[in-house]
Amino acid sequence: MEFSNLLKPEAIRIFSSVSSKKRLLHDIAGIAEACYQTDYSQTVEALMERESLGPTGVGGGIALPHARLEQLDKVVGAFVLLENPVEFDAIDKQPVDIVFGLFAPKSAGVEHLKALALVSRTLREQSIVAKLRSNPKPSTLYTILTEPANVQAA
Repeated sequence: MEFSNLLKPEAIRIFSSVSSKKRLLHDIAGIAEACYQTDYSQTVEALMERESLGPTGVGGGIALPHARLEQLDKVVGAFVLLENPVEFDAIDKQPVDIVFGLFAPKSAGVEHLKALALVSRTLREQSIVAKLRSNPKPSTLYTILTEPANVQAA
């Protein structure tokens, strides 16, 4: 699995200001609706339900909210870079500025886990995170996320 299979270029956004975690989850649901024709209300509900099980802020200013949705037939994602970090109940208590929303079909088993592992592994790479934070242009962010792993490691 590769990022280019998960992410459309138009599913990458930069927000200058988001008022809260809840607002951010609504914004991510809006991206999913616009790019993948998901149902906005069901997406918000699924994201909130997942967050109620435990926050998806993984530390280091990164959050990986995810949900399973009826309307999908494959795993897809949305990437958001925040110019101003927002509180997200992250495990390290730090606000987040990099958010990758992941959406999988209700029936997805191992594919959802593989996608989550790919995103998590990629966003643990400090060099990639530094590039993402210093390139606030959606097309550049897409290139950084989708370049082959051997190039990212260089």
